[in-house]
Amino acid sequence: MKQENSFPKPDQVLDAKGLNCPLPILKTKLALQRMEDGEILHVMATDAHSVIDFKAYCARTGHELLELVEDAEVMEFYIKRQDTKK
Repeated sequence: MKQENSFPKPDQVLDAKGLNCPLPILKTKLALQRMEDGEILHVMATDAHSVIDFKAYCARTGHELLELVEDAEVMEFYIKRQDTKK
């Protein structure tokens, strides 16, 4: 039986664990630039400031932060690339 979870299905995954600010955001920016409008990027990061950085980045750029999962060591972000055709 297939298990369903509430997280969006990502089109790409970016492992930014172990990288410190600003590298997770810079790598995310590059990944999103290579993606199509509406595609979803799943980013995993360990930098303590990632939550603040990703929220600010998405607010500034128009990309949509669909889901944020925080645990003791890894933060996971599901980001929908903005629709540039609007």
